[in-house]
Amino acid sequence: MPPQTSAEVHPVERRPAVFSWQILLWFGVLLGLAYGPVLYRLAKQWMDDPDMGHGLFVPLVAGYIVWQRREQLLAIPVVANWWGLALVLWGAIQLMVATLGAELFLARTAFWISLVGSILLLFGSRMLRALVFPLLLLAFMIPIPAIIFNQITLPLQFLASGIAELALGLLGVPVFREGNILELPSQRLSVVEACSGIRSLLSLSFLALVYGYFFDPKAWMRWILLAVSVPIAILVNAMRVTLTGVIGEYSRKLADGVFHAIEGWVMFILALTILIIVHRFVARAWAVAHGEGA
Repeated sequence: MPPQTSAEVHPVERRPAVFSWQILLWFGVLLGLAYGPVLYRLAKQWMDDPDMGHGLFVPLVAGYIVWQRREQLLAIPVVANWWGLALVLWGAIQLMVATLGAELFLARTAFWISLVGSILLLFGSRMLRALVFPLLLLAFMIPIPAIIFNQITLPLQFLASGIAELALGLLGVPVFREGNILELPSQRLSVVEACSGIRSLLSLSFLALVYGYFFDPKAWMRWILLAVSVPIAILVNAMRVTLTGVIGEYSRKLADGVFHAIEGWVMFILALTILIIVHRFVARAWAVAHGEGA
């Protein structure tokens, strides 16, 4: 008679947790309550500051990209990472410091840090890696600190006025430049902050990344387009100053007010067109170099 043996014990297979909309909603509400005043002032600046007009579209575009990837994201196993808690605490401490010091940039970036930390804490590093691009896009909704903004705009003002001086001279328009002031026969043009190119540079950089994401599968192409958006914005803005000078010599009314605003929109569309042309050229060159084109 065979000896009696105890029942074999089989290990229980542990399945990874699945994505939970309830947890996401709960933490979303908590972040909203904690950062409500910060987000309200941020949204108000989007409405009031022409330099941040694109900020309203940043969370909408980032949210659409996440929604577009929802099937891929829902398939990622959820493995909580407690390092995310450290990021959430970091964001909370930074918010308190920013509140005490009335520092808007620190308060706004604290929200971004807490958002990243919450994703890492609740859903793990794989989920965070899958959301890197939309999270990076969200950085464009935060205005540049004033101390950095001023350091950027002044050189851009001088650069735009210098290029415009050269262009006007080539077009036969007498011009004398002193700093960011252009003296023409019948007018004086002052290349102020709004005309420095920083406004179009911020918006064009954001659109370059979005355009690259939706119209080219190669991730490196997005960063190429981001890099070329800088000289494109500077060049087109110098063209705008030049055009204002030429038009102003014939009719001062056409160089001011609503016509000047329309001119800005036309030039921004021109910048987008140049960006698309650059993309087509780089994509074509890549295809030919790798034997993908005729």
